[in-house]
Amino acid sequence: MGKINSLKQLCSLPSLLVLFLVSACSPSDDPSRLENVSLSNEVTVESDKLTGGMVNWPGIGFNSDEQRYVEMDQVNADNIHRLGLVSSFDLSDYPYVVSAPVAANGVVFLSAGLSVVHAIEAETGKLLWKYDPEVAKVGGDKMRLGWGSRGITYADGKIFWGTTDGRLLAVNAETGMLVWSTMTVEPDDHRSITGPPRVFNGKVIIGHGGADYGPVRGYVTTYDAETGKQLWRFYTVPGNPADGFENPAMEMAAKTWTGEWWKFGGGGTVWNAMTYDAELNRIYLGTGNGAPWNYRIRSPDGGDNLFLCSIVALDADTGEYIWHYQINPAETWDYNSANEMVLTDLKIDGEMRKVVMQAPKNGFFYVIDRVTGELISAEAIAKVNWAEKIDIETGRPVEIPAARFEKEGFFMWPGGFGAHSWLPMSYSPKTGLVYMPVVELPGYYDDQGIDRKNWKSTPYIEMNTGVTSAFDMEPTDEFGESRLTAWNPVTQKAAWIAKTPAVVNGGVITTSSNLVFQNQVDGKFMARDALTGKEVWSTDLGGPSIAPPITFMANGRQYFAVTLGLTGPPANANAGHIRMPAREQPKRLMVYALDGKAKVPTAGSLIPSTPIAAEQFEVDPEKAAKGLVLFNSDCFLCHGPGAVSGGSAPDLRASPIVLSKEALTSVVKDGFLRQRGMPNFRELSDDDIVALQHYIRSKAEISLEKKPQQ
Repeated sequence: MGKINSLKQLCSLPSLLVLFLVSACSPSDDPSRLENVSLSNEVTVESDKLTGGMVNWPGIGFNSDEQRYVEMDQVNADNIHRLGLVSSFDLSDYPYVVSAPVAANGVVFLSAGLSVVHAIEAETGKLLWKYDPEVAKVGGDKMRLGWGSRGITYADGKIFWGTTDGRLLAVNAETGMLVWSTMTVEPDDHRSITGPPRVFNGKVIIGHGGADYGPVRGYVTTYDAETGKQLWRFYTVPGNPADGFENPAMEMAAKTWTGEWWKFGGGGTVWNAMTYDAELNRIYLGTGNGAPWNYRIRSPDGGDNLFLCSIVALDADTGEYIWHYQINPAETWDYNSANEMVLTDLKIDGEMRKVVMQAPKNGFFYVIDRVTGELISAEAIAKVNWAEKIDIETGRPVEIPAARFEKEGFFMWPGGFGAHSWLPMSYSPKTGLVYMPVVELPGYYDDQGIDRKNWKSTPYIEMNTGVTSAFDMEPTDEFGESRLTAWNPVTQKAAWIAKTPAVVNGGVITTSSNLVFQNQVDGKFMARDALTGKEVWSTDLGGPSIAPPITFMANGRQYFAVTLGLTGPPANANAGHIRMPAREQPKRLMVYALDGKAKVPTAGSLIPSTPIAAEQFEVDPEKAAKGLVLFNSDCFLCHGPGAVSGGSAPDLRASPIVLSKEALTSVVKDGFLRQRGMPNFRELSDDDIVALQHYIRSKAEISLEKKPQQ
């Protein structure tokens, strides 16, 4: 059995809890609202559409157990051939469409673009209201940290979501009118929200991201769901010991850090996964990577660095620490544990165990006793070359020494995108299987030549890693692959595997009709037999999709809702496979039900952008080399490795803007396209702009099979 890491072991210490209380404000006097921000919103009230007996899909995980399993079988293997499109809603005006939708009382709610929330009638596709938090006006440099919302949450007649600039908002689900808004972070602290909040016991909890981009110390905050009043906050890594510790858990964690880690922030952000355990009244946090990634910089004399890359159990009422399990001690590869944590009861060795299951980025599947925090089992779900195994007695990975890249760089499986990313898996208690979108994608890590003693974070200018990675490549079909894996968590073996197109695949849901539903980047909405993996049904969405689907019941009819759009940084892992034009690709909400007769819209382009020729532009290799460094610091996450866009942002090799220094300056430096989601980089010099031009054009010429000018 794995090692127990619990505050019970520290029973001699007093139990402390720091409560941070702030006054809740009405929309007119909310101090979290920034000056000169107008939140005039298009609101159309259709209150009679939000009544009647329904089965809702209220959060990204469906129920608080995050199983994404629904006891609903109106649509089954016998009649699924009748499943057809009922309605659609166009979202092509928005740069990002990747949010997991929710549904309540026959209305689908989703976030698109810069966290603009829409309420759309499922049966008709009619927009009931939308709320625009106007992030472009207030986001500042934080727009570099996010690309919209991964998800929103419905509870008690309200929609809750976070924004890139760090606000948590609640609006009335019927009217779209603001109920409350609070700033969960400081204006210039490099924190940003992209993940969905969770609601439990009249409380709403939210974390944040940002550790990849600056000196950030992670935390989660819980608010009163009715008023927005702050209730408690839990930090995930310790701060400066000279300032004192917020609680005994932080004092314990500080013993696992060395040097002056607090100056680097530490990281450990909870940017996605949180699970509420109703049986035990606990909240489980899935924490992220270190800040910076390189542990030899942030903690130079070693240490496990708690609570990085961990599952942390807290008392849901007070936020008091109960136990933790650290997935990657002394994490240094962006192997965060921010993926969904699924709760169930499993019979293991003849004994029923209450467990939490997670497939984090590092390539292993973990089953953990959620009462004690003990590791029960862990086995690889993908190609893993950084560790031999997970030692069950100690709970620690048995690492390959070369994986720490102390003497030379290491080509690692899986890479930083993970064997499993945020796109959620599903667990069916009926079949006893977990259905995971798995990715096979490598990464490269090296810190040779980096001055670790004098390294400093450069927020917003380059990623906060402290390592060198190789991104100057045009991905090919051999770059990686993906699959849907049905995994038995008791035997820790695959029950079946189905290959999926390209590298990134969509999230998953299962129903009691023993069907598994998944969107794919090739534009298919797919249903498989949950026991065999055999394809039962598919339909052409008219465009690619990676957001997870949902299903719900309204007026006795089962619906499925799917959002289209190959957008967000994960899309760029597909660059060598499916190259969607960023602004022309179809982006929309699609709603399906039995006997749906609507036609799939044909608007939008699926034709990849073609690099343009520019005979008059002569590439300077020295300038291109400088541009490579700048591109990898500021641009590749959205515009793609090797300047090959997978659909998240325009393919710059095909952009005439790049040919004009003045035009490129207006976009990249002056913020001409901020409203379209393109942040501006004021710190770039004229020489930097020119260097970017030469790098991008060098990649365009290679693609056009033209040798760059020497």
